[in-house]
Amino acid sequence: MVHVTGTLINAGTVLAGTAAGTLLGDRLPERIREIVMDALGLVVIITGIGEGLEVFRFPLTSLVAGTASGSVPVLIVLGSLLLGGIVGEVLGIERGLAAAGDALKHRFATGQARFTEGFVVASLVFCVGPLTILGSLRDGLSGDYSLLAIKAMLDGFAALAFSSALGWGVGVSVITILVYQGGLSLLAGTVAGSIGDPSRSPAIASVTAAGGLLIIAIGLRLLRVREIRVANLLPALAIAPVAVLVVERLR
Repeated sequence: MVHVTGTLINAGTVLAGTAAGTLLGDRLPERIREIVMDALGLVVIITGIGEGLEVFRFPLTSLVAGTASGSVPVLIVLGSLLLGGIVGEVLGIERGLAAAGDALKHRFATGQARFTEGFVVASLVFCVGPLTILGSLRDGLSGDYSLLAIKAMLDGFAALAFSSALGWGVGVSVITILVYQGGLSLLAGTVAGSIGDPSRSPAIASVTAAGGLLIIAIGLRLLRVREIRVANLLPALAIAPVAVLVVERLR
């Protein structure tokens, strides 16, 4: 049986939050919207730091027999980000995502200057993180969408805050949520029985750690510190678990 209930709930809360935030944003002066974005940037960075530190916790450190140094996990995450960044630059993922946002803007929201930015940033924020991966896997494997329900509530409030400054582009990120998050659940459902507890998996922990660093990059982007092409680093999320499996085989 196909389980994507959590993803559908998530999409609904993002749309509701976007609608409320867009209506509210029109009534707020620019300086208020700027401080909202600054606050979001700071929260996103501290969230990313917490998740990035997963590289020093169980079960990643279990890859290193007899030591808790975590040197191998750190190298795995570093290598995944470097290789993933190269792959992303060659494929032009960030450029493609921005082009998709521009196309949607020209078709549905020609009057919103920050539509594309809202679409790109929201797509990244809502789809990079442990709740996305763990929640989608659990929903697909067993139909338990409790983690995605929690994520949906958080994303709804985040969408409200983002859309007050960035507009309707935030809401269009539900396309990314449905494709990516829903796709993970569908994939997990097809291989149910061959996956153990995802929350205890070194491979999932590596994705969490790499995702945490990407979230920090999103925060720096929101704060206008540096326009890091975060989408071009997304292949790291696929490379990290593969690297973990290779290291486990070589132990």
